[in-house]
Amino acid sequence: MARSQPTDPPIDLLAAVQGEVSWFCCGTAWGPCSTTGKGACGTCNSGSLQHAWPNTSDACWAITHPDTCGFNLSRRTCGFQHKITGLCSGSSVVTAIADCGPQTDLFCGEKSCCGATCAGDRIIDLTPAAYSKIASLSTGLRPCEISTP
Repeated sequence: MARSQPTDPPIDLLAAVQGEVSWFCCGTAWGPCSTTGKGACGTCNSGSLQHAWPNTSDACWAITHPDTCGFNLSRRTCGFQHKITGLCSGSSVVTAIADCGPQTDLFCGEKSCCGATCAGDRIIDLTPAAYSKIASLSTGLRPCEISTP
């Protein structure tokens, strides 16, 4: 049975969204990453300020299913910018979509914390260069807030 995209107003158009942020490797070798593919947009590079978004296309939505975790994220395509703020550090970075992901439905109920500050459900992946602007790569996951710049 094929899933269709919900028709309710997308939450990221109404207010900032809180969830988990992780990092992934793409493109040219950088830091801890070896050379890999260039992502769904063909432009992804680990050393650039970029991210993966779970609703870049119908094909992406069919893989990631953020609705399974209760997120009705709006369609954003290659190059769209989001501002990601680390809830632990208070640091922010503006990044552009360069790939599809994370596979949100695999991480429903997952939770990361720093002290009493927590957020659940992995909804955005940053390149290592972007993630390192808000947290140490060694943390792997962090609570964050995602908004438009």
